[in-house]
Amino acid sequence: MKLLASLKIWIVIYPSITLFLYLFGAALSPLPLYQRTFLLTISLVPWIVFVGVPFVDRIIRNFSAPSENTRT
Repeated sequence: MKLLASLKIWIVIYPSITLFLYLFGAALSPLPLYQRTFLLTISLVPWIVFVGVPFVDRIIRNFSAPSENTRT
């Protein structure tokens, strides 16, 4: 279970951080590292917890649930 939870979180974190740095990396580069890290975490943690992981959970649930056609 912990491995699956870790994989789901990683699936959300990696693209989120990559997109955030792509969009805002140049604008944030003059800031000290601790301020860049603070801004990254203050914006991405709520995104990951309230949107990203529940979205991945829903997708996994849709693919793992038996379809209506296979039930008899």
